[in-house]
Amino acid sequence: MRKYVIAALLAASAAAPAFAQDAATFTGPRIEGIVGYDTTDVEDEGADGAVYGVAVGYDVQMGGAVLGIEAEATDSSISECVSGVVTPASELCAKLGRDLYVGGRIGAVVGSRALLYAKAGYTNGRVSLDYEDGTPGTALDSTLSENLDGVRAGAGIEYALGTNMFVKAEYRYSNYEEGFDKHQGVAGFGFRF
Repeated sequence: MRKYVIAALLAASAAAPAFAQDAATFTGPRIEGIVGYDTTDVEDEGADGAVYGVAVGYDVQMGGAVLGIEAEATDSSISECVSGVVTPASELCAKLGRDLYVGGRIGAVVGSRALLYAKAGYTNGRVSLDYEDGTPGTALDSTLSENLDGVRAGAGIEYALGTNMFVKAEYRYSNYEEGFDKHQGVAGFGFRF
């Protein structure tokens, strides 16, 4: 009988850390890399490209609910040029630059490894316009960069691969000043500490 009690105590003590770990799968600081599809629209004119960057965050799991804060820095490959704007040799190029985001998310744990979440926050994107006259010896070439404030909303799913690794898929919509907006679908891979 004594052997069975000792075996039961050992089994319980070995299982306790596993139960504690599963109970807080989505708690703690995290860092991740993201990459995905980026499309933009300015007054019914659009362009497509890739978005890539890094994000950090901190989540707290309370039962089946998760609350978190996050920050992100990304860049975009979107760049569009139009020739013959003023003179036949002139060119005007618009490029999306860095995008900074800070916000929060709220989610629900599904099963023991999946998190469905919604997010919202503030975003600031940089847009650059570069004009080249194309005529040698003129001083008409110029560059203008502007930072646009906006809001972002999105939803996604995060899946825990183990105790500290995860993957995620997310859709987000960002609406900026000057009639400019973005739709993005991203995938991420990260670590939770």
